[in-house]
This record gives sequence, C-alpha cells and structure tokens, in this order.
Amino acid sequence: MSKIEIRKVETLSELKTFIQFFYDLYRDNPCAVPYLYGEEMKTLRKDKNPAFEFCEADYFLAYRDGKVVGRVAAMINHRANERWNKRMVRFGWFDFIDDIDVCRALLDTVAHWGKDKGMDCIGGPFGFEDMDREGMMVEGFDRLSTLYINYNNEYYPRFMDQLGFRKDNDWLECRVKVPEVTPRKFALTAELVQKRYNLQVRKYGVLDFVKRGKGKELFDIVNRTYDGLYGFSHLSDDQISRLVNDYIRRADLNLVTCVVDANDNDRMVGFGVSFPSFSRALQHTRDGRLLPMGWWQLLRVMKWHKTDTVDLLLIAVLPEYRMKGANALIFNDLISWYRRYGFKWAEAMPQMETNHGVLDQWQYLEAEQHRRHRAYIREIDEPIKKTE
Repeated sequence: MSKIEIRKVETLSELKTFIQFFYDLYRDNPCAVPYLYGEEMKTLRKDKNPAFEFCEADYFLAYRDGKVVGRVAAMINHRANERWNKRMVRFGWFDFIDDIDVCRALLDTVAHWGKDKGMDCIGGPFGFEDMDREGMMVEGFDRLSTLYINYNNEYYPRFMDQLGFRKDNDWLECRVKVPEVTPRKFALTAELVQKRYNLQVRKYGVLDFVKRGKGKELFDIVNRTYDGLYGFSHLSDDQISRLVNDYIRRADLNLVTCVVDANDNDRMVGFGVSFPSFSRALQHTRDGRLLPMGWWQLLRVMKWHKTDTVDLLLIAVLPEYRMKGANALIFNDLISWYRRYGFKWAEAMPQMETNHGVLDQWQYLEAEQHRRHRAYIREIDEPIKKTE
C-alpha cells in the first residue's frame, strides 16, 4: 500500500480543502448533517476566532496517491491547561477514511506537534473551547445527527481502542417527546417557586441581548454554572460577544427563556436556549453553504418552523437557585412554546454522564438516551500502537 503523506495547512485554499473533506466523506450518509461552511471557516481562521487569544493550533491533511484521506486539527488551549493543571495537546476536526494507518498517522502528527511545544498528553476530540463540538460518537450511528455535535463513522472508536487510547469522559444525549400537557411536576413547581421565591420568567428582545447587556449576563451564568465541569475554561468577553452575535442575535427569542429574581432587581439567574432543528434542512444544502438556495432551507425552519424537532442547546441555572426550582420554570415555559410551534421532539444536547442532577430531570418526560460521545486521552510518551 502506498505511503501516507501528512501536509500542514498553510494557505486559505488548503484550509478550504480541510473543511471540504468532511462533506466529501459523509456525502452519502443519511445520518450525517453538514456543518455550516461559513461557520467552520470562521472558527478555524486564526484572524476570526477570538479563542486564539489563548489558543494555538495547526491543521494537517493526510494524503495517499495525491488524494486527501484524512484531516486533523492540533490545538493547545493554554487557559484550560492552566485551569486544570494539564499539559494537553488537543485533537479535533478529526476525520479519516476506513484505514487505521491513516488514523494513526494523524494522531502521531498531533502527538509530535504537542510534544515539541512541551505537552505531555494528547486528548480529544475537542474544539478550541467548550462551545465547540467535542467528543467522538461511540453510540447512535444510526440516528440523525445535529448541527451542534460531532458525527463520525462506527470505525472511529474501534481504531481509538486499537491504538491504545482510553476513555476520559462521556457525554450522553437524549431524545425527548414533547408532552401534550406539561408534566404536573413542572407545572406545580413553577407555580410554587414564583410564589415562594418571586422567581419570574422573562423574554427579552434582540437589543436587550446585543446592546443592553443581557447577552453577557446570560453567558456569565454559563461561566459560573459550568465552572468545575470537565475541561471547562471561562469564556472571554470577545468570545461572549461572538456567541451573542452569531447565535442569540439570530434566535427565535420565544425559544430563549430567562429566569430572573424579582427580589434582586430582576437579576438573571438561569436560562434555556433552543433552536428549531436544522438537521434535515442542512442535508438539502450544498455542503452547508447558504448559496444558492441553502438560505431558503434554513429560513423555512427558522421562520415557519418546518421541522418536528427542536434542539435544546443550553440550559444553565446558578447553583444557589437550582434547589429553588428555577429549572422547572424554564421547562414549563419552553414546553408551552414547543407545543405552540408544533414540535414533537426535543434533542437535548450532550450532558456529562456523571451529571445526574441534569440527567435525572428527564425522568418526568418520555425520553430515550440515544447517543453517546467520548473524549479520549493518552500520554504522549506512550507509543501509539503500531498496526499490522
């Protein structure tokens, strides 16, 4: 078999090739969802992504006989490494043909790149920071993916095991049936916490989030709530500005529910953010591009809710308000909007398998855990197993 050649991405044209490989690899897979091409480009360009304030990265393509057969990003998040007292090089945007030698060559490249920069372990798949996609799918290959998670073929985790990588963390994802009637548990708790603690649901407009500080307030809750969770590093002000402009600004704000403490000047204490599912719409685009008609596919979903599924992207409640039932207020409100828009299913985004407080809330709904993603780790000086 001919030799595998690894080439570092140096030019914009090569970066386009790097991004395009995913679409080519999964073009005929009915469960894979094309990522938005423009968002991929913005995330990977070092002059566009504010995460490069504290990250460094290089991208690599694997070639055989002049044809691209794999890709990988090698990254160091210095802020996360400092927070968790690690010297980890991350791998992400990790895709390859069904060939363990290609997988090994890409991981070897990341390991050597990281070792040259003083790292002592390699882990992933990760993004630059926690709002990026992370984890390798190890269950749920036959389920329709979403815009917000990694999709990969079934041979990926098998190769990781064969190459000596071990599990470092798992995330679970649930598919939830939208109830015809709000569960009594949520409805009664929502009524109780409003009366007892004067917690209230609030809906805000675009200007509130973009110009009046509510967007920053929302992601400050993320920083406080997610602090201490696996691998998390705080979002910077520039990152928050990008998230507000790229996501909250475009959201249907009926599907963004905030909870405030009316006894504390309406201070935001929790929120839930949902988007209608773009999965089927994106499968009708040209490799995640908005032109020529991709924009119309997405507009049909965003404006007229031409989907039966909603993606529950983020939910966060300040620790001191969790026991007060703020979560019930969020679910009580969102479920009412889901029914109003005709959604039949909700996709809950990845939650750590050890986060029982979050996972247990699905017991009050008809829910199925149907996907699992895994982060792998290995010491750099531990040789990657050779293949025969």
